[in-house]
Amino acid sequence: MRLDKYLSDSTDMSRKDIKSLIRKKAVTINGEIASKPETQIKDGDAVMVNGQEVTYKKFVYLILNKPSGYVSATEDKKYPVVTDLVPEEYRHFDVFCAGRLDIDTEGLLILTNDGEFVHEITSPKKNVYKKYYAELDKPLDSADVDAFACGMEFKDFTAKPARLTICNETSAYVEIAEGKFHQVKRMFERVGKTVTYLKRVSIGGYALPCDLALGGIIEIDKDTLANLIYSEV
Repeated sequence: MRLDKYLSDSTDMSRKDIKSLIRKKAVTINGEIASKPETQIKDGDAVMVNGQEVTYKKFVYLILNKPSGYVSATEDKKYPVVTDLVPEEYRHFDVFCAGRLDIDTEGLLILTNDGEFVHEITSPKKNVYKKYYAELDKPLDSADVDAFACGMEFKDFTAKPARLTICNETSAYVEIAEGKFHQVKRMFERVGKTVTYLKRVSIGGYALPCDLALGGIIEIDKDTLANLIYSEV
């Protein structure tokens, strides 16, 4: 791989910035000053800029604790979008959402620029369950649990059997294997309840870190994330 591509993929520097740094002798490869942007980088080479090592990174995987009021998109004419929350150091990766959450729903959202990974975890065929904490306007009972477990047929799709675990009279955890538009809210509406608060707390076996503040973002290793997600499939 060319040195300039290595650095542009791994940092927020432009090709122009990189050429300038090379001219200033600020870039080294294995301790030797780099002289050309087209210099080839091999596996194991140590690339440093101004004395700081730069590790190659094509894809990035971010965990966001989504706050209410943000649209799960990269742009919107009316509302702020979740990518507005991405720290500057990750902006050049042009991440997008792996799935979506409604504007008034909080919780776990994965942001990445790896399209293949997004397809893997969002495809209904993969049977990855997403778990939500919901608060309702009316009391729940065992009949609601049975209704969720049987699956529900809607005009535009048929929901697979879902897992409903009642916490108290008006709150519960619900796990679904799809992610259709307003699905959780529509399923509760089918049993006569209105969702007043909704938060996604896990995807597969990966749970939202309890110490990640609303609007906070952390980076996670792909293999770690994938292994946790599929640990409960």
